[in-house]
Formats: sequence, C-alpha cells, structure tokens
Amino acid sequence: MARDTVETHFTQAVATLKAGPPRDPALPVHEGGALTGEQCMTLFLRQLDSRLLDIAARWLRERDEGYYTIGSAGHEGNAAVAAALRPTDPALLHYRSGAFYLTRSEQAGRLPEQGIRDVLMGLTAAADEPIAGGRHKVFGHPDLAVIPQTSTIASHLPRSVGVAFAIERAAAVVTPPRWPADAVTVCSFGDASVNHASAQSGFNTASYATYQGQALPLLFVCEDNGIGISVRTPKGWVESALRRPGIEYFAADGCDLAEAYDAAVRAVRHVRERRSPAFLHLTTVRLMGHAGSDVEQAYRTQREMKADLERDPLVRTAALLVEGGQSTPEELLKMYESQREHVLRLALETTRSPRLGSAKEVMEPIAPRKPELIAKISPTAASPAEREKAFAGALPENDKPMTLSQAVNRTLADTLTVYPEMTVFGEDVAKKGGVYGVTRGLQKRFGPGRVFDTLLDEQAILGLALGAGVSGLLPVPEIQYLAYLHNALDQIRGEGATLSFFSRGAYLNPMVVRVAAYAYQKGFGGHFHNDNSVAALRDIPGLVIASPARPDDAAAMLRTCLAAARTSGSVSVFLEPIALYHTRDLFEEGDGGWLAPYAPPGRWPETHVPIGQARSYGDGRDLTIVTFGNGVRMSLRAAVRLTQEGYGCRVLDLRWLAPLPMEDLLRAAELTGNVLIADETRHTGGVSEGIIAELADAGYSGKLARVTSSDSFIPLGGAADHVLLSEAEIEQAARKLLG
Repeated sequence: MARDTVETHFTQAVATLKAGPPRDPALPVHEGGALTGEQCMTLFLRQLDSRLLDIAARWLRERDEGYYTIGSAGHEGNAAVAAALRPTDPALLHYRSGAFYLTRSEQAGRLPEQGIRDVLMGLTAAADEPIAGGRHKVFGHPDLAVIPQTSTIASHLPRSVGVAFAIERAAAVVTPPRWPADAVTVCSFGDASVNHASAQSGFNTASYATYQGQALPLLFVCEDNGIGISVRTPKGWVESALRRPGIEYFAADGCDLAEAYDAAVRAVRHVRERRSPAFLHLTTVRLMGHAGSDVEQAYRTQREMKADLERDPLVRTAALLVEGGQSTPEELLKMYESQREHVLRLALETTRSPRLGSAKEVMEPIAPRKPELIAKISPTAASPAEREKAFAGALPENDKPMTLSQAVNRTLADTLTVYPEMTVFGEDVAKKGGVYGVTRGLQKRFGPGRVFDTLLDEQAILGLALGAGVSGLLPVPEIQYLAYLHNALDQIRGEGATLSFFSRGAYLNPMVVRVAAYAYQKGFGGHFHNDNSVAALRDIPGLVIASPARPDDAAAMLRTCLAAARTSGSVSVFLEPIALYHTRDLFEEGDGGWLAPYAPPGRWPETHVPIGQARSYGDGRDLTIVTFGNGVRMSLRAAVRLTQEGYGCRVLDLRWLAPLPMEDLLRAAELTGNVLIADETRHTGGVSEGIIAELADAGYSGKLARVTSSDSFIPLGGAADHVLLSEAEIEQAARKLLG
C-alpha cells in the first residue's frame, strides 16, 4: 500500500477518537497492566519517529537521495521490547526495528533527534553515519549495545546464541566486560526467517544448551506479520515452530503497545532471572509493502491490506493515549504534522553530508591489522610457574622433536595458559581430543569451561565463536573437516568477515577457526574427509587463511593468528593438513626430517611468522617451485631428485593463502625466471589461479606453469591417486618447463 494511504488513514482514524477523562500519567493505561500513561506517550513518540523515518525513506528514494526503503511500518510495537530491556543488554535486531532502535537510543540518554539522524544518515549512505559509515543501512551503535546485522536473513541467530553463552563467561575474565554479568541478549527476526536453516540452528542450539542446564540468557523475538515478501506464513505455523524444549513461550499482539509491553516485561524477567531462553511472539502487520519497489497489489487483495491498516500500531497507541485521558486527537495530529516536517527537514540536511569518496575509504575497516603489535604480542608467554603447572613440569621445549599435530597441541596449551579469555571447542575436541588427537589432554588441563564439545552443527559452532568473540572472548573453534566448513560458510562470509566492515571496527569478532584440511590421508578416504577446495574462502575480503606444512611453522603461525585476533579482531581460518599431522620423515624412513623442536613462547623469531610471509628452501637458480600444504613435502622430495639431475631448485612455501605473500613470491620468481606452481587444490578455482594472476599483475615476465589436482571430488582408496597432485607430476612438469 502507498505511504499516502497509510498517512491518510492515520490522520482520519485519530481524528475520530473519543477522548477519555484526564488520568494520572503515572498510572497504568490498562487496569492491571504495567505500561503507564507517561511511558505510553514516550513510546508513542518513538513509534511516530520510526513511522516518519519510513515516510522519509520513500521521499528520499523519489529524489534519488536515499538508498534503502525496507521500513518498520507496522512493526512499531517493538518499542515495547526495547522499553522492557536495559540499554546495556546486547541486541541483534531485525531490519524492521526502527522503533526499538530509537527507544534504545533515548534510554541511553541520547536526544531523540540523535537516533533519528543515525537512521537518516544510514538511508542516505552518509560517511559520518555512526555505525557503518555509509557502507550499508543497518541498525547498530557501539554506545547502545546494538550489534549491526548485515548478512542473509536469520544468519544472526547462531551469533545471538554465542553472545548469550558468553555473557557470564566473559564478565569473569574480561576487564572491563563488554556486557554486564546479568545482561540479557535480545535477537529479533521475522516470521519467514523462522524457516531458515540458520534460525533452526539457533533455536536448536539454545534448546540443546538449556536441556543440559547451561545458562543462556537469550530472548528470541519473532515479529510475525504473516508474510515473507509475497509468501504467506500459514496461520499457526510460527507458534508451532517456536515451541521448543527448554525455551519458554510468550505471545502478544504486537500492534497493542500495552499488551506487547506486558508480555515483553514477563519474558525479559524470565530470561534475566532464570538465565534461560524465551520466545516472544509478537503478531504485527506490514504496512507500505516489503520495500519501496514492492507492488503489493500483485499478490495481496485489497481486503487483506485494509485489514492490516485497521491494525496500524501507531493508531492503536494513539487510541490508548486519547481514550486513556493522556492526550487529545488534536494534540496528537498537531504533533504528527510538526514532527513530520522536522524529520523531512533533517532528511534534506542529511543529503548534504559527505559520502565515501574512494575505494580506499570504503575498504578501510575490512582488516585493520596492526603488524607491529601482532609481532609484539605473538611471542607472549605465561610466567614460568604457570607454564610448569600447565605442562605438569614437562615443558615441551625440553621434549624431543615434534610432529605437526603435537606442535599445534602444545601451542594451544601455551596460549590457553597466557590468554584467560581463550576457549577451544568443536565436535569431539574435549575428552576424545579430536579425531586426530590434536586437542588431546587440553580439557583435563584447562577444564570444561574452556575446552568443550559442541553439538554436531557447524553453523552452531561458528555462531558460538562469533558471539563469544564480539563479547570479548578469544574463541578457537574447530571444524572437523574442510568439507564440513561449507555447511556453514555464511557464518564466516556474511557474518564474521563483514562485522568490522559494517561497524567501522566498533564491533569485532576475533577468532581462529582450526580446520582439518586437504587430502592424502591413508586408510580414511572419500570426499568428505579429503576435501581440497578452498575457493569459497579465498575471495572473502579481510579473511586470513593460514596453511602451515611443518610443525615449527604451525606453532608460530597459530600464535600469529591468535595475536592478530586479540589485537586487531582478525578472523583467521587455520588449515591443518591432515596427512601431515603425524608425518615424521621427509626423504627416507626414519630420517625425522618432518619433525621440529618446539620453540617456547618468547623466543624470537621462531615464535612469530608475520601474516603474508613465505618460507624458502634451497638456493637453486634454475627453478622456483611455489607450493603450500602437502605440496611442500612433495616438492622438496621432487626438488632433491631434480637437483640430482643437475637442475638447481628452490621451493617456496607460501604458508599464507590470504593474503598471498606477494613480495616473497615475486622475489623467488625473478631469482630463477622459471616458476612452477604445485597446487594440491583443484584446477578450476584453485590457489594457482590467484598466484598466476598476482604474478601477471606484478609484471613477472619469466616462464610460468602449474600442476594441480583434477576438477574432481576425492574417491576412496587408490582411486584418489588418479585425481590428486603427485610428486611424479611435479617432477614431470618441472622437466617440461625447463626444456
């Protein structure tokens, strides 16, 4: 329906209201209710501002000065939810949360006009908008505990579970804590989003945690207008879908401010006092369509739209005020016209605000790393006494040389000792110690509060990490296999990697995602345990992708990733080659060439590898083999045989797949003028494509070739050898390149 229709209906409906006798504003507007006349007027004003912002959004779009028209009209009842909460309660909001945001802004002591300006600057992509800085229209503010949501619908629900999970844990170890220890997390969404896999993951995880007696102070708020763009939600479906074990259910008419407030107060009290989750189901309406470009008449009848208009929450709050003796129709209509003029004037002023003027400005908050600080923090060690206790007197640097798996294990123990906010979790990581034993013994040393198993759901694992990170913890989630990461990639792509970008660094979700990766493991084959595809990770802006091959590199690079997370809020994916976990030898059986002594934290430079720095082996001048992961060992073995044939070879281990170590890569390429890329990922979309492009962009003019795995899934047994990169293929390609 058109905005003119909505505005005309409001003025006509309010004009016909009959004023009741004057009533003390300190009294409830309903007998037995909690909402007072004074509160009702305050919330009406914020509801009114939210409605007028929707009017302004359409007006700005018509002038080609505004860029977002998904509005909150019909959902203004969420002001009641904000009023029932504290301004320090973390909020992850639905995109129809205008009235909630404005109410929260005023609760925090800001002038009403400040909240209005925030939203208008978002609508006009103003560079000085306080959260995204013109990069997107979101509800968020660092001073209001409103975490901006920017990804696909419902993808914020797994994160909200993580925030609730982290509240009390973070308050115990983070100074100052991001949220008060008795805070409540609120997460709102629409009725159509209930069906999304991300939403189901969030609901299930909350129920699962509560079933086991864990504290999870989380209020899910479903604002149910009965339609998702054009698809109707079956009547009764939302209530049926929201009734879950361990999650209390509350419901109210979201168009009735007093009823919504009463239900919100009860729901918030339940969550805050019991530290247990709840659903608040608010039935609402959607006015003015899904967005400005939406032609509702194509899929809704006039009767349906008129029925929604009759439930307009702004009219119904006006009726509460007029019939409850708090105001008159004339006063409210005068207020409407005056505020309408004021909001449109502010909107016009906002169009004159500066916009982002360059790619550099746009990209500035993507990955704000601090290399010098990372280098300083990376080797940080706990006190000698703390390390002695953590390792039960058997310090790893005094042990014999280690495998990659052992090096990662000892590094996790060392960093858990020095970072009290660090947590390690995932499927089977606790008592079992992971499928490959990488986390063995950590729970026993550091307790189930810091090293714990999760349910089998990658979205839940990453959502938990996202919420923990934004709450001040240092999460190290484990994804059991690389193929499983794709089940939940949007939690990294759409949530984790975008948060700094869309909040100008005001909110960060530091984490290091450990992944058992790549192929070549013996006796345990098949695609899902031998995936070799990283293409979906490499194009995520700002994401760090670490790919260590050797034990000493794994230890140092893990410390670097943790330091980057801790100092800069970096999101890193740490790819651990499964086939190299327990590898001991390099050239011959028993040579121990793939083992390395453990360098204790504090020893420089063994305990720090700068992000984007490669490692070079050999000094040959005939051929540079560029590789990573399993390819390092294969290339070193091939290089020895090629050297015996008279070719001088050097091998460059990239170590970092994003960002690529371009300076080291170009230097190594130009030293020989012959570059062979040995890439264990797929021919199409593999890492070698990016390397070739980067070398071309840098002006490399020498000879260049690549050898890769096939564009295939990995089969069982010996059949895998037909599609995976091999040492023989590396040698053959090298000889061909060298002529």
